[in-house]
Amino acid sequence: MARQKNEWLDWIKALIIAGLLAFIVRMFFFAPIVVDGPSMMPTLLDEDHMIVNKFSYTIGEPERFDIVVFHATANKDYIKRVIGLPGETVAVKNDTLYINDKPIDEPFLNEKKQQLVENQRYTFDFTMEDIPGDNQRIPEDHVLVLGDNRGNSTDSRSQSLGLISYDQIVGKTGLRYWPLNQIGIVN
Repeated sequence: MARQKNEWLDWIKALIIAGLLAFIVRMFFFAPIVVDGPSMMPTLLDEDHMIVNKFSYTIGEPERFDIVVFHATANKDYIKRVIGLPGETVAVKNDTLYINDKPIDEPFLNEKKQQLVENQRYTFDFTMEDIPGDNQRIPEDHVLVLGDNRGNSTDSRSQSLGLISYDQIVGKTGLRYWPLNQIGIVN
């Protein structure tokens, strides 16, 4: 009888430890998120399931073209692509991204841009003056984010968002685990 009681206690301890480890991993290292809406198409689709690496920015800072998850409101997280970094100016003119007045290729948009008809634009022109917050350059500890579906994305160009502070960023995402035929690393 005592042996059976010890076995039960061992199982209970193991389950408590496993639950505690899962809680720690979820709170501090990795978390699942589901893409909600078309703003990251064609890279990410509505209902794609991703893993967010919460740890990545505790040892580093966001880099250009990282796909990040951030707190857009108290109750809503968004997924967007980092375009502008602290100290930079960002503009789009004639469908070309300019960082500090130098053209930058966005290879993840090339296929969609090639499908456009003459005189059609994938990204409407904008400059830093059009970004909420009245900044000439992106301030320290902030990034400018855009959705890959530039015509249908609530991002840094929106009055409700503007530039995103590092404090708002949950983490970097790049691992899709659902749907199964799309499982893998997203660039």
